[in-house]
Amino acid sequence: MTAPVFVVEHFDAGSGGRYVLDGPEGRHAVSVKRLRPGEDVVLTDGAGRWAECVVLDTEGKDRLIVRLDSVAEQPQPEPRITIVQALPKGDRGELAVETMTEVGVDAIVPWAASRCITQWKGDRGLKALAKWRATAREAGKQSRRVRFPDVADAATSKQVAALLAKADFAAVLHESGTEPLAGAELPAEGEIVLVVGPEGGVSPEELTLFAEAGARAYRLGPSVLRTSTAGTAAAALLLGRTGRWS
Repeated sequence: MTAPVFVVEHFDAGSGGRYVLDGPEGRHAVSVKRLRPGEDVVLTDGAGRWAECVVLDTEGKDRLIVRLDSVAEQPQPEPRITIVQALPKGDRGELAVETMTEVGVDAIVPWAASRCITQWKGDRGLKALAKWRATAREAGKQSRRVRFPDVADAATSKQVAALLAKADFAAVLHESGTEPLAGAELPAEGEIVLVVGPEGGVSPEELTLFAEAGARAYRLGPSVLRTSTAGTAAAALLLGRTGRWS
């Protein structure tokens, strides 16, 4: 088992590299994980900076004392993979974020597609977005990532089209695609942006808008996946084909 990951805001250690992990993360390390002296942990800011540490001691129920030797920086992986995820019903949005984070997606853009049953409005929308971001953080820790995915504000179709227009590879998962995503020519660097539609599918108007922005329609496979699983399956395919899983 690899070392557990905890999120910190800074890496300012005291003499001898002594670092105190406290607050909610410290409580989780001490009271839930029950870490003991000699065990390894990883501290990260979730944005690529991280440090391997060794537990020295614990204090109370929420203070983990570790030795922090050095801080490293994980480079931004290439190509960067962004999934535009149409808003699913219920808690399937958090499921999509969790599994996409675990496989290694770099950014997730919630999309208010025209056929989405769920719509983020007002306080409800803010709470839903906060849940997505908290899910990405927790899934990033669980999967031992040191660079967590960015979860953007909810985007309109026009904003998604603008994102697609800037991408080095832009695609929409849709049954009208004549070419499988598994056969698409992918860039070795830059930005890949993939749109995953809602349960009701991407509307013809949205397909036209995205096509005008340079996005082609691709099919994923012979079976029909739910919107909450399609992004994860497609991301795994892209990560394997671009060599990021090599």
